[in-house]
Amino acid sequence: MIKKIMISLPKPAGEKSPYYDIEKEFGVEIVFRPFIKVEGLTAKEFRQQKVSILSHTAIVFTSRHAIDFFFQLANELRLTIPEDMKYFCVTETISLYIQKYVQYRKRKVFFGNTGKIDDLIPVMMKHKQEKYLVPLSSVHNDDIKNMLDAKGLNHTECVMYRTLSNNFTPEEVKNFDCDMLIFSTPTGVNYLTQSFPNVKEGTLKLGAFGPATGKAIEKAGLPVSLMAGTKEYPSMIAALKAFLKKENGED
Repeated sequence: MIKKIMISLPKPAGEKSPYYDIEKEFGVEIVFRPFIKVEGLTAKEFRQQKVSILSHTAIVFTSRHAIDFFFQLANELRLTIPEDMKYFCVTETISLYIQKYVQYRKRKVFFGNTGKIDDLIPVMMKHKQEKYLVPLSSVHNDDIKNMLDAKGLNHTECVMYRTLSNNFTPEEVKNFDCDMLIFSTPTGVNYLTQSFPNVKEGTLKLGAFGPATGKAIEKAGLPVSLMAGTKEYPSMIAALKAFLKKENGED
């Protein structure tokens, strides 16, 4: 019986969230506990990459973290971002977040629909004359670089922030009493096996956002009990509801 679920995400802002509805409907407790934390590079660290931000005419943002650290770094470097700088974002939600730093209506902002860079590339191809800068985390692969290279786009990747483990404290490990853990990223799976080396011997159920996270769980030699981000269950809410109904014998 699942009574307590830990999700490796920050707690939702505000009092309304589908997760709270799930708590009421199924009588479970959901706790939110990020397994990773993100911090920006200092101006000194960034300069070592020898990348000139102002020599680019467009920025590609893959997350809100990227937006935060781009503008923080620009401020620390005392750069004035040109009014005609263009911004290409993987989703509309991320593009709207730019309003935190600049007047949205005065900027040229473009976005994709799926959250994947390959959905944004056709939009970028319509602006092939731009020089693109792609801020990334210290934890990344060459997928974006390879895709942009293949399309002949003029681009530069640079690291602007680092992804670190938000390790469990000894007290958290000692008092851990969840029946299920749901991971939002593949990176978080590594932190679980580090913090709980005996996890394979227990009965802890594991869930994943997306196939990449699911593969990371399987690679760690652990079973995946719940998978979101699929055609059947595109959202975690849908996947979690279906899982709990099955656990409760409602299906």
